[in-house]
Amino acid sequence: MPALVLPSGDTSRPPLADGQVLAVDGMELQVAVSVARKRLGITVERDGALTLRAPVDCDPLRAEAFVRQSLGWIDSKLQLREQRRPAHPVRAFRDGESFRYLGREYRLLLVDHEGGAPVRLAAGRLKLDRAVAAEPRQARRELIAWYRKAGLRWSKGRLQPWAARMEVPEPAVAVRDVGNRWGTYRPGDGDSGTMALHWAVFQLPAHLVDYVIAHELAHIRISGHGPDYWTLLKRAIPECEVWKAELDDLGRRLWLGQVIEQA
Repeated sequence: MPALVLPSGDTSRPPLADGQVLAVDGMELQVAVSVARKRLGITVERDGALTLRAPVDCDPLRAEAFVRQSLGWIDSKLQLREQRRPAHPVRAFRDGESFRYLGREYRLLLVDHEGGAPVRLAAGRLKLDRAVAAEPRQARRELIAWYRKAGLRWSKGRLQPWAARMEVPEPAVAVRDVGNRWGTYRPGDGDSGTMALHWAVFQLPAHLVDYVIAHELAHIRISGHGPDYWTLLKRAIPECEVWKAELDDLGRRLWLGQVIEQA
């Protein structure tokens, strides 16, 4: 979709639409419209892209003014991102390669097919069928599938206590690739909606996975990341600022699926 360029003094533009690209002073922001949102907000994604979060029927001129008022904030966030440039590792599927699960490091052990799933965690080793390991793309798919299955099972056990602590309904939960975020929350037809967690977060220590879960649960009550949102999250996790900084640091070094292809 072409970028929306706002001519000076033009008041005849239609409201912002979800998925639209808004161009302001040479910057492009992907527009995300939500019925639950009352105020404008900007998110700097992990890849440096900018998302403008807007309520329904938002006037483009209002959005343009908000972006201009936020230029200093955007610049500071982009500078911080540059300082924390991702250093995601590339993995090979060979004996002794390390993979993390819930903060603990497990060495890969290639084994002849033993029946059952091609990836399993047993006796402190992450076992992978040797025939699967010989095909890096297939091995990648199977290992990510293992993270998704193991992560979903683990997170379902953590969801209810956190939802109760935060006094929100327990949403449906999925584990998948959610792009440049560690988690998302989407309101549904009922009260609870759906929370999706990136499969890679399950490499983090358990308390940081808890932080991601609580972070998304807070969006059931508050859609943006304004002061009210952080007040709510801090009531549930007093050390949330420390955990967020830890997530920012460790998150840039998680394995996101990059593999060494065989020659």
